[in-house]
Amino acid sequence: MSSHAEDHSYHPKDAISAALKATALTGSVGLFASAVQNTLVRRNVGPLGIFTRSGATISVLAAMGGTYEFVKTASANLRETEDSFNTALGGFFSGSILGLRFRTFPAVLKYGAGLSIAMYAFDYTGGSLFGPKKDTEEDEFDRRQKLRKSFQTPAEQTFAEIGEGRGIYGPNYEERRAQRIKEAYGIEVPTQPLPAS
Repeated sequence: MSSHAEDHSYHPKDAISAALKATALTGSVGLFASAVQNTLVRRNVGPLGIFTRSGATISVLAAMGGTYEFVKTASANLRETEDSFNTALGGFFSGSILGLRFRTFPAVLKYGAGLSIAMYAFDYTGGSLFGPKKDTEEDEFDRRQKLRKSFQTPAEQTFAEIGEGRGIYGPNYEERRAQRIKEAYGIEVPTQPLPAS
């Protein structure tokens, strides 16, 4: 009989197909960046300037994306775990490709380490620029009701802390006010509003 407990074991992923998809995606971003670079040139270089003048942008971005995704997925498959260390490894190799443009070993290490640290921190903190992901299982109305109730204070506590007045009045306030005025000044204050006629 099979158990209904969740399976938390690691399931391997196809590193090559993931790398090809990432290469296509980042290559298209590189093509767009190259087109923008081509339009900002002072002299007219023609439409093929995207490939001849600034084509290195396309190849570097495509290689960075493919390398990042391949190393991250292959590392996860080899270690059989999905964590931020895989992202750091992918970031190191991807940043090293960016450092290869400068043709010095220190540049390769610096760019690799810099991108590795940035990607590790991004993945470790949740992997989102917009904060933690919301729980999709919980109803939004129920979540907001819980928030409202957790920050509400009873009216009696509010009256005891800040007193009445300034728009905050408890039940039977008019009667208590009339009683205080009568005791202090001897004036009878009506608790019901007078008729308009």
